[in-house]
Amino acid sequence: MKNTLARLLRRGTKGGQPAESTPEALEEAGDGPAVTAKSSSAAATAPRTRFGAWLGRPMTSFHLIIAVAALLTTLGLTMVLSASGVRSYDDDGSAWVIFGRQVLWTIVGLFACYLALRLPVRFMRRMAFSGFALTMAMLVLVLIPGIGKEANGSRGWFVIAGFSMQPSELTKIAFAIWGAHLLAARRMERATLREMLIPLVPAAVIALALIVAQPDLGQTVSMGIILLGLLWYAGLPLRVFLSSLLAAIVAAAILAVSAGYRSDRVRSWLDPSQDTQDSGYQAKQAKFALANGGIFGDGLGQGTAKWNYLPNAHNDFIFAIIGEELGLVGALGLLGLFGLFAYTGMRIARRSADPFLRLLTATTTMWVIGQSFINVGYVIGLLPVTGIQLPLISAGGTSSATTLLMIGMMANAARHEPEAVAALRAGRDDRMNRMLRLPLPEPYTPTRVEALRDRLRGRPQPAKPQRAANRKAPAADRRHSRSEGNSQVGGRHHGGAQRHSGQRHASTGHGRAKGRALEGQRYG
Repeated sequence: MKNTLARLLRRGTKGGQPAESTPEALEEAGDGPAVTAKSSSAAATAPRTRFGAWLGRPMTSFHLIIAVAALLTTLGLTMVLSASGVRSYDDDGSAWVIFGRQVLWTIVGLFACYLALRLPVRFMRRMAFSGFALTMAMLVLVLIPGIGKEANGSRGWFVIAGFSMQPSELTKIAFAIWGAHLLAARRMERATLREMLIPLVPAAVIALALIVAQPDLGQTVSMGIILLGLLWYAGLPLRVFLSSLLAAIVAAAILAVSAGYRSDRVRSWLDPSQDTQDSGYQAKQAKFALANGGIFGDGLGQGTAKWNYLPNAHNDFIFAIIGEELGLVGALGLLGLFGLFAYTGMRIARRSADPFLRLLTATTTMWVIGQSFINVGYVIGLLPVTGIQLPLISAGGTSSATTLLMIGMMANAARHEPEAVAALRAGRDDRMNRMLRLPLPEPYTPTRVEALRDRLRGRPQPAKPQRAANRKAPAADRRHSRSEGNSQVGGRHHGGAQRHSGQRHASTGHGRAKGRALEGQRYG
């Protein structure tokens, strides 16, 4: 080996030229394949390592959820402005009215998002039931004529100073928070299956009945998604989840055919060519808009479907306008943003130490992604039209504000990840937290029930079967020695009686020694 290296060095230094570290020379020296393999693998994994290091940073989840929410909100406002101008001008004489309302509700939602970022987790859990009870009272009030306003065949809005508010949106948030608090607390208490289901499922059924009474199929489906998410991520048995899913499907099918316009939508979905000028007109125009967009689209603001060809172009069918004006590239980009949102939400849930935040974040992620899937599904014709909006994209004031509120809670959960709490409380500077002037997050501390359970779990358990066996053993020895002594006393053998007495003392001493050993094992 040394001779080979010396020969290579002499060959390379002839004529004053330095030796070249070529792969052939290194391979001849015996280290070539290893060195080249290491260099190539290092060059290939360098970007991957940098990306993995960025993902492993403590505040990555917080930055991701804020960035995705900002991109979706900006894209939603842009597309609402593009899709609502014609409808707004026809109704109010100005192309900015619908967009102006959406901007105002977005500001309200951003304010609610900021408040959710600053809320302590204990305060959210303490006010969970009170908030849900308040929203249930609002669902009852909105059904009273003169208090609730009817629009599009549904009495589900409060109108205050020209602004409409849908209480069912608030009910979904309150139910998600209260359900996550209830299931997390009872899961830690190791409650029975009945104790976990009885308060949750009846409350959900009452809320669903009040929403159906409006009637509002879209909000009913959204509420069902939240209930299924809570049951799934709480780790309840699979039979409970499957039975709940089956009940939700049956209830949705009954609601779909119970009203005339809903059954017409289902029939037009099953047979698109049946009534293309009435019940199937909207779905047909949405497909035309997507087809006109092609790969790269007609350009922002250049679509034609919004010129009263596609009803509700700024609301339920805004995805068709995105496909027409931004093309397949823009539509896939939007779906990619929702995919990144799903990844970020599940990442926060997986890294959270608090079971309440873990359950709330996972359920919220499933709710937003479920609504997005249903909206895109009926726009492209895979599902019947249900009226569910595209979160943060469609024009809907209450929906956008409540979604931003839930995203604020998700960002709050991201700040309460153990690594993020340790980094922020150790004084690590984070520009986003400094700009928003957020308080330091509190580390997760178990409740009294959880702490008591951990202490009981950590205490050594007594060896009950061994102690019972040791009790039986001296008794058997005593009976055996007594019978032996009696037989020998009956034969007037005094020496046998002395031996019996010695055996009895020995067995008793042996039992006491075993008892002391067990006590030592019990108390450590």
